[in-house]
Amino acid sequence: MDVARFPERRRLYSTEPGVQVLAIEQSPLCEPVAHLVLLHGLEGSHEARYMVSMAQVALEAGYRVSRLNMRSCGGTEEFSPTLYHAGLTSDLRCVLETLRGESSHPLFATGYSLGANVVLKLAGELGETARGLVSGFCAVSAPLDLAACVREISKFSNRLYEQRFVSRLKDRYGRRHQAMPEQFPADGLAAVRTVYEFDDRFTARAFGFGTADNYYATQSSVGFLNGIRVPTLLIQAKDDPMIPFAVFEADALQQNPFLRLLAVENGGHIGFIARSGPRFWQDAVILDWLAEQMAAAARLV
Repeated sequence: MDVARFPERRRLYSTEPGVQVLAIEQSPLCEPVAHLVLLHGLEGSHEARYMVSMAQVALEAGYRVSRLNMRSCGGTEEFSPTLYHAGLTSDLRCVLETLRGESSHPLFATGYSLGANVVLKLAGELGETARGLVSGFCAVSAPLDLAACVREISKFSNRLYEQRFVSRLKDRYGRRHQAMPEQFPADGLAAVRTVYEFDDRFTARAFGFGTADNYYATQSSVGFLNGIRVPTLLIQAKDDPMIPFAVFEADALQQNPFLRLLAVENGGHIGFIARSGPRFWQDAVILDWLAEQMAAAARLV
């Protein structure tokens, strides 16, 4: 990241009483053509490589960029007394509404992995009202069906991915327990070995979902795709080890004209490495799509 040309600014957004989320914001060298908000994946932060890469490319193209951390991520545990989850859309919505109130520039949001589920779910929740807020959404490697994706992650071939996720989730929860033991009871934490067990014992309990199954059923973005009413791009690799491509056979992806699925044979999970140019292939694809949406909007004026 070229911070000499594009200095970083830390900004805290108050999204609800007692909760703040951190965004790292940067401006281009010219008048911004649009504002792009980026949201990371499970146990990620504004420092994720795919976030930094996309931000650099977008800044070069004249976009203002905000790399948003989910609550308690990116070293912000002191700013939130709660965790985050795959369907927590209120923080992103608050940030987008704040930015819309400050500027008339086109506003877009792009999510990666778990952040992609948040972005798509919010788009569906907003429905028609999204048109006055954002110009479009983009989702990269979106776990549309959380239950199906957790089952995929639990396969033997993905044991290293799952171990890494579980270790980070347990570490974060353990820190919350140390700070607020009554609010975050840690009974059974040491025995957790899978993402499903963590969600069933801790995520679901923390947010009142009851069980992991209910959490997945109510927070999966696949149930919100029909409600999306602004241009939305989904980028997905068929060989993603954590997301079975069958979830992209949802009826909404064929029937909702606001959705465009760009499916490629290879790329893994947010692993679309480019042969030249930007490190990640999806960066240029997203920029082209953003430009297309702005050009289409300009023709309607």
